[in-house]
Amino acid sequence: MMANKIRGHIEDLFNSADIRVDGDRPWDIRVHEKALFSRVLKGGSLALGESYSDGWWDCDALDQFFYRIFRARLNEKVNPRSPAAVLGSVFLNMQNRVRSLQVAAKHYDLDVNLYLSFLDPYNQYTCGYFRETDDLDRAQEQKLDLICRKLMLGPEDSVLDIGCGWGGFARFAAERYGCRVTGITISDEQLRYAREFCRDLPVTIVKSDYRDFRGLFDKVLMCGMIEHVGYKNYRRLMEVVCGSLKEKGLFLLQTIGSNISSRMGDPWINKYIFPNGLVPSAKQIISAAEGLFILEDWHFLGEHYDRTLMAWYSNFVKNWDRIKSAFDERFFRIWKYYFQSCAAAFRAKLTDLWQVVFSRNPLPGHYVSAR
Repeated sequence: MMANKIRGHIEDLFNSADIRVDGDRPWDIRVHEKALFSRVLKGGSLALGESYSDGWWDCDALDQFFYRIFRARLNEKVNPRSPAAVLGSVFLNMQNRVRSLQVAAKHYDLDVNLYLSFLDPYNQYTCGYFRETDDLDRAQEQKLDLICRKLMLGPEDSVLDIGCGWGGFARFAAERYGCRVTGITISDEQLRYAREFCRDLPVTIVKSDYRDFRGLFDKVLMCGMIEHVGYKNYRRLMEVVCGSLKEKGLFLLQTIGSNISSRMGDPWINKYIFPNGLVPSAKQIISAAEGLFILEDWHFLGEHYDRTLMAWYSNFVKNWDRIKSAFDERFFRIWKYYFQSCAAAFRAKLTDLWQVVFSRNPLPGHYVSAR
């Protein structure tokens, strides 16, 4: 009797989001284990993701499923938090120097062939810019060029790329704009790949935590890295960037953005994809930058991240046979869930994507942002 009541409760929640259990529409779910409903009621979003990874349920279009979940705000109605996790987010620095290495070990140090299977030739693991194109490769080149133009890069510039990934921006900026780039990363695999990828260019790749790096540059870029910094460290990050910029310097921050200020990320994403990750809010960014920078531009690009993630998902599925010997079926399901659920979050405006430009000091005339 209790199991039937729990199932009925979960089905009612799904129905309120126009999702049917064992329905035949692409966003409906097919349940393979009866214990799914009590598992989800007890464990919230973490249990929903883990049960999918375990094969307890399926859905033909997870992005459409999650779009309806987020639009109906069901994620706010069934999402218990571990008391230990809550206390840890308040009293501990979850992104200190030691804990910050966890995301490199779990995520960025995975077999590089995984990332090559779904990314573009510049290995951009951040949002593309789909302006007048449906092609991922073109969209990522347009994003890179947009960043360079917003930073007003020229051959005389030195650039610091904090969280440089596999060296895509460094190579693009050095080749197309002739500037000198220093990239820093805490991932051994990214370090190895980026150094080879940027060989014979005026590019230096260094293994360093942002808190430990020292240097002075004309421009600074942080693209898709502040999500690993944590709210306790935002001010320290801004101080590091400010101290790395010359007097007339520019700083471009590209980040996923949240509508609310939070101390904790999604429990499933944190456990299986990005340990200790946290998406900042506009308030948190501005507060951290106050007194250090002048805000020059704020560009909203969330719709482009939906398209980017769905393009990654398509490439990942298409190329899975090439790389599956290094992984297993559960990994395949985890990453399908990751790409599509995140795409839905942008589609439902649960999250956004921002490019923010700061100056160290007032610029001559007025800053005119590229678009």
